[in-house]
Amino acid sequence: MINRPALGVFPGEDQPKRVHSVVSQIAPCLPKINLMMCGACANEQAFKNVFIAYQRKKRGKKDFTDEEKHTAVINQPPGAPNLCILSFAGAFHGRTTGALATTHTKFIHKIDFPSLDWPVAHFPLYKYPLGEHERENAVEDKKSLAQVEDLIATYNKKDTPVAGVIVEPIQSEGGNNEASPKYFQELQKIVKKNNAYLVFDEVQTGGGGTGKFWCHEYFDLPVPPDAVTFSKKFCLGGYFHSDELTPDKPFRVFNTWMGDPGKVIMLETIIRVMREQDLLDNVQEAGARLKCGLFELEEEFSEIMNSVRGPGTFLAFNIVKPELRDTVLQKLLQKGVLCGGCGDLGIRFRPALIFQKHHAEIVLDKLREVLKEVNC
Repeated sequence: MINRPALGVFPGEDQPKRVHSVVSQIAPCLPKINLMMCGACANEQAFKNVFIAYQRKKRGKKDFTDEEKHTAVINQPPGAPNLCILSFAGAFHGRTTGALATTHTKFIHKIDFPSLDWPVAHFPLYKYPLGEHERENAVEDKKSLAQVEDLIATYNKKDTPVAGVIVEPIQSEGGNNEASPKYFQELQKIVKKNNAYLVFDEVQTGGGGTGKFWCHEYFDLPVPPDAVTFSKKFCLGGYFHSDELTPDKPFRVFNTWMGDPGKVIMLETIIRVMREQDLLDNVQEAGARLKCGLFELEEEFSEIMNSVRGPGTFLAFNIVKPELRDTVLQKLLQKGVLCGGCGDLGIRFRPALIFQKHHAEIVLDKLREVLKEVNC
């Protein structure tokens, strides 16, 4: 993380300075930003930066050829090159065309839509408790990383190079699936070795719910990722990226709105309140109480509940059968507790940053009531 300056926005400042003042406080060690309207378009446009940088590295200092200019307009190589983005099974990156090609959760998101022949790697699926399954989970890491390398080699041979890899620090929609810091460190090495670019999709995980502003801060990466996308808690979408991913010509990555200045003002207030109320510390404390309580319930109701996981309040657990999971969600809602399903078996928590320890006690009491009811 960069050293974030104190909030410094003054009446009369022009909009670019104001935007810069806000985003400089949350930048994940990346110097450039593009503002968008949502998470899907943030991912979609970040792919463009990846493709531009990949082709520029290949082309060198040469300008576009006449053939490239002509073929680009009719969607043919070499102007529209055969490049791809590698993603992971269980990923959710959005519903625009490129983002949907990297989304691999429910069929209803994708059926009937033409898509792109882009590679899909296995994402580690850990066993819990983590401390009791270190060997099995290390095998999962190796399985995933080996497949990433194999797919990159396979697509290179198909003359469709992998220009970038997109990954969620925690797969949210796909089941709250997490991987170790070592896994992400090794993934970054593989990506760099193959002259590709690593994009972290922090649309779900960014903004403090994990107890850190950016979830990838937990990974101790030797260098920052090449791009980090965001939305949701930020009130608008966008992505930070490296200098290398900066287009060298204007209008290459563009849309009608390029973000929303009004939402930047809202984000400015959110950041100020997060600091004044120490909300990241609050998330850590409330999350620790909630997770501890979930472990206790897991032990008490081990025949129906397992796999408590996640950092901060970005937590989840599994119920042994999909239909029983849905029943638990419905009963929780009837008791005033709103949780979400994820994957086939998961129940996930996504409370606001102001969720506190006494709220965790209420949730745990209600969950215990529900588990007793369905365990009869």
